[in-house]
Amino acid sequence: MIGTPPKAIFRLDLANGARLGPGKIQLLRLILEHGSIRSAGTAIGMSYRRAWLLADEINRMFKQPSIATRHGGKSGGGAYLTPFGETLLARAEAMDAKAKEVLREDLAWLEAMAAETITSEPK
Repeated sequence: MIGTPPKAIFRLDLANGARLGPGKIQLLRLILEHGSIRSAGTAIGMSYRRAWLLADEINRMFKQPSIATRHGGKSGGGAYLTPFGETLLARAEAMDAKAKEVLREDLAWLEAMAAETITSEPK
């Protein structure tokens, strides 16, 4: 088979209308790793404004904030995950891993059954 194998993409649609998917989860992970919203955004090719807006949206999705910022000064500014944010990230990544494990055999079957190419004309 040419191309990428089938994959399941984990996304939660919450009752309040919020969505938590791969992009927001990746932003949380990168804020944890880089300690900066700007650096996290840059790491995924996102403008600072877009990264900041997503971070703000993540904070408004739940009863507790996930991301906190500290203002510049001697030690410089930055961002970090709150304890809730760290728990959210860990649980989201665990749910993603569980979902992929549950679907592993089905995805392998789909891959085995997929046509080599998709024709534009019906047969």
